[in-house]
Amino acid sequence: MRLIGRWSHLIIDAAMILLLAFGPHFAGFSGRQADLAFVLAGAMLLLIVFTLLKFLRFPIHGAIEMVIIILILIFPWLASFARGVHSRNFYMFIGVVMLVIWLMTDFREIRGRSVDREAIPKS
Repeated sequence: MRLIGRWSHLIIDAAMILLLAFGPHFAGFSGRQADLAFVLAGAMLLLIVFTLLKFLRFPIHGAIEMVIIILILIFPWLASFARGVHSRNFYMFIGVVMLVIWLMTDFREIRGRSVDREAIPKS
């Protein structure tokens, strides 16, 4: 069941942006790994802004976010910093949390729709 609606998801995305922006400092890594987190935070911010301004529909937001999640999960190996325990664990944590949130979100926005009782066929 999809429990998270549009506005709740966008608020959680904003929290994820903060986590991506400040997480490297608290997790204890810097350099290329931290720069990548800042770029991802910027991409997430643009995604939220475009969704709020209605340049992107919410289902498209979800599709783009899934691409970002996959990239977050493979970046430690793709960018050759998987040996850095702090950065690898940070990206794995962020990726898994975002995946769980993505799976719980109603991107088709059918959760809040009312059911037309007359349109339901009677047995």
